[in-house]
Amino acid sequence: MQKKTDKNISSGAEKVERIEQEGAQQTAAEQEHAAARARVEKSRARAAKREQEYLDRAHRQEEKLHKREENAAQKQLQRQERAAAAAEKKAHAAEARAAKRARRELMKSESAEEAKNRRQREKKERLAARAKRNEEAEKKRAKAQKERESKRRARASRRESKRKESPNGGWLAAVISLGVACLALATVVTAGAFRISDMTMRTAGDYRATLYEMVSVSEDMDNNLAKLNVSSGTEEQRLLLTQLLVDSAVMESAIEKMPFDGVVGSELSAFVNRTGDYSRDMLTALAAGKTLGSAEKEMLRSLAERNSTLYRKLNELATHLNEKDFLAFLNGQEGALSQQFRDMGEGTLASPEDTSEAPFTGEGNVGENMLTGLEEISMQRAEETVREALSGYRIADAVCTGETHTRDAVLYNFTLMTEEGGEIFAQITKQGGKLAFFDTYEPCSQHNFDLETCDSLAREFLAELGYDGLEAVWLSEADSVADITYVGVQDGVRVYPDMIRVRVCEERGRVTGISAMEYLLNHTERTIGQADGMEEARGLLGEGLTPYSAHVALIPMNGEERLAYEFACTCGEEEYLVYLDAETGDELQIYRVRNSAQGSYLR
Repeated sequence: MQKKTDKNISSGAEKVERIEQEGAQQTAAEQEHAAARARVEKSRARAAKREQEYLDRAHRQEEKLHKREENAAQKQLQRQERAAAAAEKKAHAAEARAAKRARRELMKSESAEEAKNRRQREKKERLAARAKRNEEAEKKRAKAQKERESKRRARASRRESKRKESPNGGWLAAVISLGVACLALATVVTAGAFRISDMTMRTAGDYRATLYEMVSVSEDMDNNLAKLNVSSGTEEQRLLLTQLLVDSAVMESAIEKMPFDGVVGSELSAFVNRTGDYSRDMLTALAAGKTLGSAEKEMLRSLAERNSTLYRKLNELATHLNEKDFLAFLNGQEGALSQQFRDMGEGTLASPEDTSEAPFTGEGNVGENMLTGLEEISMQRAEETVREALSGYRIADAVCTGETHTRDAVLYNFTLMTEEGGEIFAQITKQGGKLAFFDTYEPCSQHNFDLETCDSLAREFLAELGYDGLEAVWLSEADSVADITYVGVQDGVRVYPDMIRVRVCEERGRVTGISAMEYLLNHTERTIGQADGMEEARGLLGEGLTPYSAHVALIPMNGEERLAYEFACTCGEEEYLVYLDAETGDELQIYRVRNSAQGSYLR
């Protein structure tokens, strides 16, 4: 009995164990099935993702191909338009030449009386056309003036409304915009700055805050001008000039708020406005693809010197401001502070023009770049070249300080030390190994050599460098330094793109600097057309101009060379240089010749 019971118990336990095992197996199977389903879902998701990626890639390729086809079509259309424009221009030129030939043939058969009548008639027609242009320009100016006046009234109305709403005043945001159009491109330079409110300041604290504002802005201008004097990158120059333009506007606004007398206020404002005007002009030149030449660098140095003096005096004044003197100044009383401001105004006065520039200086490369394709030389070879070119200066040491990359060329920069302890800065072109620029400072205070002798010395120096066939077109002198500009001459024609500028110390009779970049970029043998209408062109000069010298000249205009007649003229006591197109007789360029204690120069 005992055995049977034991057997039954054992049998039941086995059954339970078997049931549990079967349940565990069933659970494991279900889990395996769930895992399998999950793997299948993941596999499907991956497949769907890959399929979507394939579709997206195909769509992008399709869009890229479509865009490429559109670009190709657009470029083809542009080529067709350019070809049509070129053909139209060529046809107009052919018509102009034909008309000119017909006119010449007609003139050959004219009597003296008929020629006189024709010239008078043509002159009247030109005057009438000029009057019409002037009338149209005057209408445009009047319209622009009306629009400006309307905007001014609107701004005044907004300021008045804001003043009534907030009698304690505040800052009014103003943004300065400069638009520049050149050739087929338009570059817009926009500058913004906060100006001081136009509300009248009533307390000494307000005036003191404005004085501190002038110190801060003057310091910014000082930093930007200093950077511009050493900057060679176009983008950096644009940024600095834009900041300088903004600072000038802010400074002008601050000056207007200070109770200066009429003379001091006008002198300070004139300097600040002049700085802004030059900044705007240089921005315009950079936007047109030009670079800052020696004239612009000289102007920046002059502005930097005057602004540095202004900043130093303003900073000293603000640091050691005497409350009693300040209150006396605010009350319009004469005192130490009034005299300090008067000295500041006189320190910013512009002296006569410091630089002398020949016609078309700074045009750069015109047409094909003649340095392109020349053999590239190593830095070691460039050092040998600069030592050889300046061997007469007894070079003791030469150090290459790096390269300058301009729009038209790459230059090796060298600092040279002479045996006498002098320093020379020179640049050698990387392509061709030519001396493009050198400059050294030598104190010159005595006039031991006249301009004609300096001209001879400069020609000898240029000949040693291999620069021949040149004619001096502009001679001036300042502080016992002769500044002579030469241009190439071919078949009796002055070739202004082939320009070299030379400085000679009149005390020592030695060349102290040259700038030959324009000559190196442009000099070549040209096929120059006929220019046999000098006398006819003389009759096309404006009323009141009396020519006393005439030349045929090849001049740079808008990136190309134009054959022209160059007339040096007088009009009363004024002198002008006038350039007329050799084909059409149109007026291409006018320079006003100014004379000062430093010699003649152009504006």
